[in-house]
Amino acid sequence: MNTEKAEGGGVPPRLPAAGGGVGWPAGRLGKAVGVFIFFTLVASAVYALIGAVRAPGAAAVSTAASGKVRSDYVLMLLESCLGLLILFLPSMLEKRFRIILPSRMYLLFVVFLYAAIFLGEVRDFYYRIPHWDVILHAFSGIMLGALGFSIVSLLNKSEKVAVTLSPQFVALFAFSFALSLGVLWEIYEFAADGVLGLNMQKFALEDKTSLVGRAALVDTMKDLIVDALAALAVSVFGFLSMKAEKSWIARVALKRKPEAVS
Repeated sequence: MNTEKAEGGGVPPRLPAAGGGVGWPAGRLGKAVGVFIFFTLVASAVYALIGAVRAPGAAAVSTAASGKVRSDYVLMLLESCLGLLILFLPSMLEKRFRIILPSRMYLLFVVFLYAAIFLGEVRDFYYRIPHWDVILHAFSGIMLGALGFSIVSLLNKSEKVAVTLSPQFVALFAFSFALSLGVLWEIYEFAADGVLGLNMQKFALEDKTSLVGRAALVDTMKDLIVDALAALAVSVFGFLSMKAEKSWIARVALKRKPEAVS
């Protein structure tokens, strides 16, 4: 079943790469948001680096007003650098694989980075705002599910793939794709906590009190359950949309940049 619009339909044009590499979302608002988040992440990385140098270790009692220790700033620095890398990812995909991420999808991703890294880690929203982590995992599950639909849409358009996948398979792939990335993220958090002495999986409270037993597992399991429910919701919605031949998938679908004619 063909649910796609014609190539280029429904997706606003992209601006040229700004500053020699970052493919900002098209439009004044999108560009402004991208630039703002870029400098926010740079400032967060600098702030975290300075804090990591000056803050006491986990074994010492912090006398700083914030009460943070070195591992807190290391986590900020790690996630700020990761966010900057992801910010450059669309430009890398376009240059290396000629894959263009739609402006709407990219805008959602950069807003998510701002909410997760700057608001969540730097401004301590994970501790200050109830269920902030749950909200972000639900948001990421929806985004990754939509990205799964987008990847299959790109494959269906490819001349190298001789089959057109059914709506049932596409929905199953989108669900599995989103949930798999959620699991990989939890593995990354577990590894970072063990190697760098961080608290990404929130096995300790803000005052560094370690949780014990089932309480220490709640954050990880809650994240995975929310990821699964969000991915399931967008997969069911996407399946019904494909059966009804709705075109929302085309608005978030990856596009392949035409080869330059020599």
